[in-house]
Amino acid sequence: MNKTFSLYLMNEKGYTVLEHIIQNVGSDHIEFVISSEDKNVIKDYYSEIKCICQENNIPIYNRLDAPKSNSEFSFAIGWRWIINTDSKLIVFHDSLLPKYRGFSPLVNALVNGEDIVGVTALYATEEYDEGDIIGQQSMKVRYPIKIQDAIKDMSTLYSNLALDIVERIVSEQEVKAVKQDNAQATYSLWRDEQDYEIDWNQSAHDIKRFIDATGFPFKGAKTTMDGMQVRVFESEVIQDVVVENRTPGKVIFMKEGFPVIVCKEGLLKIVSMRDELNNSELIPMKKFRVRFK
Repeated sequence: MNKTFSLYLMNEKGYTVLEHIIQNVGSDHIEFVISSEDKNVIKDYYSEIKCICQENNIPIYNRLDAPKSNSEFSFAIGWRWIINTDSKLIVFHDSLLPKYRGFSPLVNALVNGEDIVGVTALYATEEYDEGDIIGQQSMKVRYPIKIQDAIKDMSTLYSNLALDIVERIVSEQEVKAVKQDNAQATYSLWRDEQDYEIDWNQSAHDIKRFIDATGFPFKGAKTTMDGMQVRVFESEVIQDVVVENRTPGKVIFMKEGFPVIVCKEGLLKIVSMRDELNNSELIPMKKFRVRFK
């Protein structure tokens, strides 16, 4: 009898992997799915994961009611919590390990302007992201790129890598892995609300990359405008001019209601910006003398 496996899934990547497995190997090998809502993102795909499980008669449980798995293997994709299981736990991580071990690796890689990103499947260990590597897939990044588009592209990598491993499991092949080179390891820190603040003392190109990397499905880069907390979702880098008293954060031009802001290097035009309290669009703007900080 072919082997089964259990799945701990969240977000778009988890949903895409589940859909891909069902389409290519069927649902009979899936022991159950564990999922959870995520209040830290605007769209968490929890309802989509639940719906596809119900349509394919796959048992699905909330993480607080998760049963013990009887399968030899379990997968964790997009998961944020410790998993207590006797299964061989395969974790999918948003980086090409040993680079970017830790938290928010894709967001941090895009903020840093990495040319290549990818996904790693590895065996779980007590220390995060140090396990033996089962496989990796990568892709080149062309900037500008929004995090939503990067996640969609990464979901394809996730699906292909997951399917390769699943096919090995169900055909009872050995799932081999190789050790990481710890000397090459780098780490990626967790992000909270403070880490969504725009730093106008950076270049316009860096700030645009930051805005694109923290947008939907996340809450968006934020800044303060006249004491109001706002989220910036769309921006454009504008040709710089000589500013004799350069003051990052000040509006220098108003282009048809779009404010152009002085950065440490370059100028940035805000195309879409919303009030954090009521989510109302604030563009076009009428007031000229505005300082962002």
